[in-house]
Amino acid sequence: MALFGKRSRLRARDDQVTNASELTLRQSLVPLALVTILFFLWGFAYGLLDVLNKHFQDALHITRAESSGLQASYFGAYPIASLTFAGWVLRKFGYKATFMLGLTLYGVGALLFWPAGTKRSFGGFCGATFIIGSGLGTLESAANPYLAVCGPPKYSEMRLNFAQAVQAIGTVVGPVLASQVIFANVDDQDLSSVQWVYLGIAIFVFLLAGVFFFANIPEITDADMARQAESTGVFDDKPIKSQWLLWAAAASQFCYVGSQVAIAGYFVNYATEVRKGTSKVAGSNFLAAAQGCFAVGRFGGTLLMKWIKPRKVFLVFFSGVIVFTAAAIGAREDAGLAMLMIVLFWESICFPTIFTLGIRGLGKHTKFGSTVIVGSIIGGAVVPPILGATADALGDTGRAMFVPLVFFVIGYAFPILVNFHGPTKALMDGFLESKVGLESGEATPGTTAKDVELEKESMEMVEGKLEL
Repeated sequence: MALFGKRSRLRARDDQVTNASELTLRQSLVPLALVTILFFLWGFAYGLLDVLNKHFQDALHITRAESSGLQASYFGAYPIASLTFAGWVLRKFGYKATFMLGLTLYGVGALLFWPAGTKRSFGGFCGATFIIGSGLGTLESAANPYLAVCGPPKYSEMRLNFAQAVQAIGTVVGPVLASQVIFANVDDQDLSSVQWVYLGIAIFVFLLAGVFFFANIPEITDADMARQAESTGVFDDKPIKSQWLLWAAAASQFCYVGSQVAIAGYFVNYATEVRKGTSKVAGSNFLAAAQGCFAVGRFGGTLLMKWIKPRKVFLVFFSGVIVFTAAAIGAREDAGLAMLMIVLFWESICFPTIFTLGIRGLGKHTKFGSTVIVGSIIGGAVVPPILGATADALGDTGRAMFVPLVFFVIGYAFPILVNFHGPTKALMDGFLESKVGLESGEATPGTTAKDVELEKESMEMVEGKLEL
């Protein structure tokens, strides 16, 4: 599929069956590669956020609890974006328009870092971060489901986990850039380097929005998703309020993301307190190494899913998260730092796998369900302040790590559900056996959902006559 052939429209009819959900692996590579770039962008933004947390504590003289306002602004924007305007644009216009909207908001938020730095206003930085979070929440509302459904359903988890692995590379680059370039040989009170970095990000993001405008991106409609879900043989078309698997996934994602963000946001604090003599720059380097473990885990977990069912890989990794978080609470010096770094390895595949398993079988409700799970990322705005306040009260970030542990344990209910509840296991595995995108001739592009239904009824009538 040519990237810059005939430019795709900014609006798609959701009742129209296209061939987008039935693209083969080779046909889906080009649009998926373009969308995967977005994952690097928000990985980079997230990686920078964790380092800015500690830098602003020193430069703006704020407490650990107050610095969590960055995470609260960033992740608090996600549900506001995904459940309101982003979800509306996704359902009414389609994926391409949503990608462009998200990139534009991201660029505007990055530009606002300049006046916030000039005024040395932490509130200004939080406001700019909120707009960036709105843009990224908009992008995630479209990019996650797009990767999950564009191409053969059999490889859904592998596609999203691979893209999220690219995102993990961004989370490594962010802290490395911060420690080696932005804050290297810079006074703790200086914010000019932060301003220039975000100005460069804004320029790049606006250029990327232009690329998306001219690109040929196949749209995947609700009618496509309903047809794809029916092909599995285990699909049960229920109203969205009765899709209890979706709501269980959203609850688990809330707990998981909240804990993941809390650990990453206070990783540098943990390193400097638990390992005596560790500087802020060294702590940033350790965070970069931990994010490297995170990236390795995502690539490794994606590879394992080629031979082992994703739900089983998910159960093992989530179990590892709980075990090593518990170990990091009491450990000190190099042992404690190693435990927390290993936590990030096990965290690696959890977010994308919760997402893909959570939207499984939603059919025509896939877009709405995606915005619900993206909205649950607000957990990243809830748990970090609790951890920060607990660390301030105890005077020990290490012992305060019991806070994310509690949320991890609650979120563990979802991997238990998809692995040990019979009907849910059947739904998970049914998609792995789907031949959609692996065999040609699934549907005729340009037909509507009503046409498909009429065709189905006609085939049933013909089969009935043949039996007579």
